Amino acid sequence: MNKIAVVYWSGTGNTEKMARAVARGAEQAGGESLLLSCSDFDVNSAASVDAIAFGCPAMGDEELEDSEFEPMFDSLGEALKNKKIALFGSYGWGDGEWMRRWEERCRDLGAVQVSGGLICCEEPDENTIQQCEELGSALAKA
Repeated sequence: MNKIAVVYWSGTGNTEKMARAVARGAEQAGGESLLLSCSDFDVNSAASVDAIAFGCPAMGDEELEDSEFEPMFDSLGEALKNKKIALFGSYGWGDGEWMRRWEERCRDLGAVQVSGGLICCEEPDENTIQQCEELGSALAKA
């Protein structure tokens, strides 16, 4: 059984809804999921799981939230090398540039993305929730 950490930051609750659906999808596929706020995740946590789903909305000029999520993510560095990951998040403006930059950054770190980044504009609808569950399932099966 794969152990999957679903690590997120959410300001409005939209990314949290996505995170809960990713965790549910992982469990439905037979994985063990840990739903964690980014403040509860670190290098040791990364080493204790088989895969990680990271969720963060676009902030400011299409960038990751910089007071909690970015410092946590930046601290992981080498711990993401060869780690199976997935990225997701919501946004309210722009075209998803933050996700493209985040995916590139993960490739540079040597992480293994099991799927392209999943984004939704504003609150996730039923289709997005389904996609989140499928993302969790893909991590559990990877």
